[in-house]
Amino acid sequence: MSIDQAVSALATKVRDLKSIIETEEATKTAFIIPFISTVLGYDVTDPREVIPEYTADIGTKKGEKVDFAIKSGDDFRFLIECKKVGEPLDLNHANQLVRYFNVTDTEFAILTNGEVYQFYAQLDAANRMDERPFMTLDLSAVDARIFPHLEMCTKSNFDSDTIAASAEELKYVSELRKAIAAELKEPSVDWVKLLSSQVTTRRMTAANLELFTRLTATAASQYLRDETNRRLRSAQDLEEPVPAASPVPAAELSTKPEPDGDDGIITTDEEIQAHGIIRAICCSDVAATDITMRDAKSYCAILYKDNNRKPIARLQFDRKVPRIILFDAEKNETQHDLDAIEDIYQYADELRARVRSLAE
Repeated sequence: MSIDQAVSALATKVRDLKSIIETEEATKTAFIIPFISTVLGYDVTDPREVIPEYTADIGTKKGEKVDFAIKSGDDFRFLIECKKVGEPLDLNHANQLVRYFNVTDTEFAILTNGEVYQFYAQLDAANRMDERPFMTLDLSAVDARIFPHLEMCTKSNFDSDTIAASAEELKYVSELRKAIAAELKEPSVDWVKLLSSQVTTRRMTAANLELFTRLTATAASQYLRDETNRRLRSAQDLEEPVPAASPVPAAELSTKPEPDGDDGIITTDEEIQAHGIIRAICCSDVAATDITMRDAKSYCAILYKDNNRKPIARLQFDRKVPRIILFDAEKNETQHDLDAIEDIYQYADELRARVRSLAE
């Protein structure tokens, strides 16, 4: 089984069983032990490889345990500290993992709640565990870009030097992405001055700084919106033609709105874009092909498996202010006006909850 297949299978298991797991021990049994076995490739039945409840006396701390130690011969590969699924991961509540890491010869550690796996190294100082993970695997929203790095951590491919080099790149790319996101959301003075210097020769007085801070924020917002639209259009252009039996007629996937026969129904680019966004949101819980679109004169319905008794949302885009109507498990409606199509992302939690209730 490939690394992506193993992760996908475990993600499905977590999604199916998460709601009934009530303890840390159940989390270990249902999710974490299979992760060690199927994803990392270690024999969980061999105490020479995987040691549960690993104990060592550290100074005045006697009998403290870390949930799992993974070894190869006398060498530690990973120390793993576990929490109950759903619990937040915080190193402040995993003190024994940090202490064990700092006094053993291990170079890598994992903090997990069975759904989210945080990988730690010692990049900032030798023999001291970093405060921030270099890689995070979130089974509720798997990022396929980490698969090559995760492959390096498996039993058959493990090489500490290679992982350390990869870890450094991953960590700093992650931190830079966060820094860029922060600047795009709320530009700092230094960033505003840097960008402004490339487009104007004005001296950055207080008034000009205030002006260009606002302009930079507006430009960043427009860039992100345009990039989102570009990616959605590219995805639609690459989408394969829909078979005749598909619940979404090919006409609905046209990038140009055309009347459907003589019924006066026009599927607009905005409705197609909204359908793509809702698909992107809900595909973490159900298959993307289960999120279908059925247009009508007064609204555009987003349905689960093209069943009009299972509405996910309704789009009312033929009004001055576009609106989305959401449904809860009891089919109660809530209406939300949209300033832009991308505002649908604000209701991601409600949409995912709805498709989960329909799938069940």
